Amino acid sequence: MTYKTKNTCSKEIRFEVDDNNIITDCEFVGGCMGNTQGVARLVIGRSVDDVISTVEGIQCGWRGTSCPDQLAQALKTYKAGRA
Repeated sequence: MTYKTKNTCSKEIRFEVDDNNIITDCEFVGGCMGNTQGVARLVIGRSVDDVISTVEGIQCGWRGTSCPDQLAQALKTYKAGRA
């Protein structure tokens, strides 16, 4: 799935989830390369729900969101599309 981010330096997040709701791939396009690569690597192998509960609500300065929070929003959108 590709998710267009809002209010972050990264412009989009691409990720894949297997049939067991485990994230198998994650890539941020744009943003702080070291941070986004780190987040992407840390979420691979974890469940969608676990990642949402871990990163949702993380703030980056005045933006009201962050790259990790946008990943949570992307995963919530993914879940809603599968319901």
